[in-house]
Formats: sequence, C-alpha cells, structure tokens
Amino acid sequence: MNSRLVVLVVDDNPADIVLAREALAGSSIHSEIADCADGEEALEFLHKRQKYVNAMRPDLVILDLKLPKKDGLSVLAAVKSDPDLKQIPVVIFSTSQLHQDIMRSYELGANCYVSKPGNLNDFFSAVKSIEEFWFGVVRLPPQGE
Repeated sequence: MNSRLVVLVVDDNPADIVLAREALAGSSIHSEIADCADGEEALEFLHKRQKYVNAMRPDLVILDLKLPKKDGLSVLAAVKSDPDLKQIPVVIFSTSQLHQDIMRSYELGANCYVSKPGNLNDFFSAVKSIEEFWFGVVRLPPQGE
C-alpha cells in the first residue's frame, strides 16, 4: 500500500463532494481525496486514461449510484469485473434505499452499501465512519498484487 491513502469520491452533486472532502479532511487518517462527477470520468480515473494518466490508484472508492453518463451500477460492474481493479473496495454511498438498488449493488460486488443521510452531522459521521472502517480496521491487499 502506498504511504498516502487515496479515496476516490464519485458523485455528481458538487455539494456532496465538498462535504465528503470536509469530513475526510478532519479525519486523523489524512487520506488524499480525488473526485469525479460522473461514471465515465470515474472509469477514466481508475484506468489512468486521458487527463488521469498520472492519477494514483485509489485505496477506496466511495460511489454514488445516480450518476450522469454512466450510472454507479455500471461503474461498479466495470470495476469488479476488471482483474486490475477488482480488489479496490467500493462503498456505495447513495440516497437510494430501494431494495433492488441494494441487492443489485451487492450482486455486482459492492463491498458495502451505505445510505446517505439527509442530516449534515450524520453525513459527516457516515463518511468518517467509512474511512475509519476501511483504513483503520480492515486489512487491504497491497497494491499491485
């Protein structure tokens, strides 16, 4: 694993990206945060294409489902079917609480599904908890293996 942990936040709502950045910036883990506003951009980032050729491989992806160009389920399916990317944990972070969205996310290989809280304090708490769990409790595979 690189010395600096990288989180990729994929969300088309600029306010949610700002809030996620603020929540993660206040963490004791000090991860680097990258963001993408749609599914196609996220895949460009993950595959290091076009403007992302020098992007660091994320250690964690926080992925919204309702995205323009390519929805979150399509991004999830692409990540989990790619031998070079499938070990990256993907957390679905969505306002959707629909049973079919939750089931489909897990069927496609989501590592967990977290419902986005509508309350600001709960939103911050959820994002911090995601980071603390994945970088503080879980043992991730070394990158490149």
